[in-house]
Amino acid sequence: MSQSTFLPSYTIGADAYNAINDIVKPYGTTAVMIGGKTALEKAANKIKAALTNEVSIIDTLWYGGNSTYENVDTLMQEPSVQTADVLFAVGGGRVCDTVKVTAEKLGKPVFTFPTIGSNCSPVTAVCVMYTESGEMHGLFFPAKPPTHAFIDIAIIAEAPDKYLWAGIGDALSKEIESTFSARGDQLDYTDGLGIQIGKMCTDRLLTYGTQALTDSAANIPSYSIEQVVLDIIVTTGLVSVLVINDYNSAMAHSFYYGTTVLAKMEDYLHGASVSYGVLALLKMDQQEALFERIYHFMIENKLPVCLADMHLNATTDLDAILDKAMTTHDIVHVPYEITREMFKEAILAVEAYHAAQTIPADFSPIL
Repeated sequence: MSQSTFLPSYTIGADAYNAINDIVKPYGTTAVMIGGKTALEKAANKIKAALTNEVSIIDTLWYGGNSTYENVDTLMQEPSVQTADVLFAVGGGRVCDTVKVTAEKLGKPVFTFPTIGSNCSPVTAVCVMYTESGEMHGLFFPAKPPTHAFIDIAIIAEAPDKYLWAGIGDALSKEIESTFSARGDQLDYTDGLGIQIGKMCTDRLLTYGTQALTDSAANIPSYSIEQVVLDIIVTTGLVSVLVINDYNSAMAHSFYYGTTVLAKMEDYLHGASVSYGVLALLKMDQQEALFERIYHFMIENKLPVCLADMHLNATTDLDAILDKAMTTHDIVHVPYEITREMFKEAILAVEAYHAAQTIPADFSPIL
């Protein structure tokens, strides 16, 4: 059987929007801009200023507040969305996922404009969907990734630091989870290519991550921010597009999905929870040297290194987290069975390791 692979394309830089008109106009002359309220406030005028009369914005809409099928249905009923040639998704991952599903259902091209460096949704052919209550609902798979992503480093550098911080936490999982999930498999060309690309993630994040967060705090669209954002959005996105979904995630994401059942975690950033799940995976898999490297990087950058950093409690919260985590697909295709007891023991091993450390006096997780 034949195989078609559609790779993400992107423009990155402080002047990335200058390329919008030439890249979009072959796909149509009218666009609806859909985004988060803050994202639209930061990017809408800059996007409009970059367009000539060959491409026009016919409407600007709020995406609804979460990536839910209810919000997709609402957008699909908008007359401007139905008549526009293309859709612009402006904002973070949940904006991009909502608009990607809407575009897929309507058969329209979608262009993404990430305003925060938090995840790879702007370039991937997968959408994480939630229930109205905020619990993870499941995954939706468009036929192709977005047509193009316009990554404005200046806007991302000016965004709240917590989003880049969480994006680094999320990207820390890609190489570790994909190589773990694919371990022992005979990989075809496309899967093997994706796994190899993913091996760019960890060292680059550890090399540039701390400086990128320093520059983000100063609103400087620096080389370090660009390198880290490319890792967060593009490297991880390429892996996601190339590999079968079995290799896209593993136990770190199962931990995150487990936390979504707790109301107090509704506003906690996805990538931060995932980064803690990385520590649990490394402990379970006995990758002690890498565990220590990442643990100390996380300490340096105030990512959560224990349950208490996320306002979680092993006694009152862990069972609910594990109940949900054990139902996820992420821990099905793995090199050995992950039982509930193994999952729990891995988390408790991270907690024990952390309790034995001398933590810097100024350590306080960002969230």
